[in-house]
Amino acid sequence: MIDTSIYIHIPFCDHKCIYCDFYSIITLKNLEEYLNALKKEIDFFADRYSDNRKIISIYFGGGTPSLIEPDLIRTIIEKISKRFFLSSDIEITLETNPGTVNKDKLKTFKEIGINRLSIGVQSFKDEELKFLTRIHNSHTAIKTVLDAYENGFKNISIDLIFNLPKQTKEIWQRNLEIAINLPITHISAYSLILEKGTILNKMVLDGKIEIQDEDYDADLYEYTIDFLNQNGFNQYEVSNFAKPGFESIHNNSYWSYKDYLGFGTSSHSFVDGKRWWNYSSLSFYIKSINDKGNAVIGEEILTKEQMIDEFVMLSLRSQGLSISNFYEKFGNNWLKERELKIEKLIFDGFIIREEDKIKLTKKGYALCDEIIKILL
Repeated sequence: MIDTSIYIHIPFCDHKCIYCDFYSIITLKNLEEYLNALKKEIDFFADRYSDNRKIISIYFGGGTPSLIEPDLIRTIIEKISKRFFLSSDIEITLETNPGTVNKDKLKTFKEIGINRLSIGVQSFKDEELKFLTRIHNSHTAIKTVLDAYENGFKNISIDLIFNLPKQTKEIWQRNLEIAINLPITHISAYSLILEKGTILNKMVLDGKIEIQDEDYDADLYEYTIDFLNQNGFNQYEVSNFAKPGFESIHNNSYWSYKDYLGFGTSSHSFVDGKRWWNYSSLSFYIKSINDKGNAVIGEEILTKEQMIDEFVMLSLRSQGLSISNFYEKFGNNWLKERELKIEKLIFDGFIIREEDKIKLTKKGYALCDEIIKILL
């Protein structure tokens, strides 16, 4: 059977944070209509892709999925379980924002089958949370993690953002120290990125906010790698760190170039070398589902060259490029043609050969995009 992951986009939010560029809606007015459309979309693609597939992960992202009542999330899980074959050890993740859940709600999420939480903490410093326009404070963030653990969640991830304006190394270090002393198994640590169309980007363009330079960003990043590795969180992707055995199955599906199906507004799918994506607009999405069963607005069939580029990029960004796996998929010409470039990157300390793999070093992770450009 073909291992496949499923992504479910829940676009509803309490409000729009200044740095966020994901498609989201600040109202629950069309929630019921949207969930009905989601189920129709799941049926449409189950008719085409459910045979000979094993679902190894379901990921509810957003938006703010934890804003939704657990019973409504349960109906989506039940629909998927009826139409697809689920792995016995399936990972089911719910993105969760502090301030949208309490103990009872977390307990119910656990009871309906959610077995992994990804909690959007972002910072444990109240001033930084206010700047990011988050609805929670540090106390609520910590309490959410502890409440989740007390309700039986043993696989808890948190998101943190570094290189915020005026963020000192000491402030970032304190964020990491608080994090590792919580009962969590996974940390996603992201550098603050300016995305076009966001409130934050406009603030920077207007000169109201100043972003710290790339050298400082790289220094914080390398410090993060060292600190988390020394405290039991192994880096398995550019921005992701996990205790042994708690690497995200869903994330690894993307980075291992496995098939995935995306349902909901703005979601993407990748199956059998074909990629397609949905309408972002909620109204367009619902109308398209009701008219034809799907909301696909664009698609492409990848060439061999495109697949090689993506496979190399995703492999290097994560746990390394398996040479034998690459040969099996694409032959050996591509790697042979780049042997001199690879040797130069090894000599310069950006990558290493480790048995069957080519992997980025800590120095290489800091310049990941540039190194991938050199090879591609």
